[in-house]
Amino acid sequence: MKIVKVTPEVAVSEQVNLDDVPAIAAAGYAVLMNNRPDGESPGQPTSAEFAAAAAQNGLQYVYYPINGMNFPGPNLSAVAAAFDNAQGPVLAFCRSGTRSINLWVASRSPAELPPALELARSLGYDLSMVGQR
Repeated sequence: MKIVKVTPEVAVSEQVNLDDVPAIAAAGYAVLMNNRPDGESPGQPTSAEFAAAAAQNGLQYVYYPINGMNFPGPNLSAVAAAFDNAQGPVLAFCRSGTRSINLWVASRSPAELPPALELARSLGYDLSMVGQR
């Protein structure tokens, strides 16, 4: 699992495994956000499995599955609130981290958008999903 710290309160990661959840909690994250639809890849843990693992490790769990066809999803304001109002750092994950950082960028206010874009680009992410907004 490769975690990329975006801000002091937000990080993104490639696919997380169930056995990574205790280490995520131990690293100080308060929220685990899953941006992968169930069944996207064979053998991928389900949202229900992640919800249980998060609860067992004292993490809040947010399931907001997106892909290139439905980005940014049905409730971007709820995602912004999950990123901005969490009771501690948020770790959002998808297959590679790209969807998750695009989602974070897309959920920024108009004033926050230019620096968020610049920051995400400086971390080496493809931001073409945000361009579809």
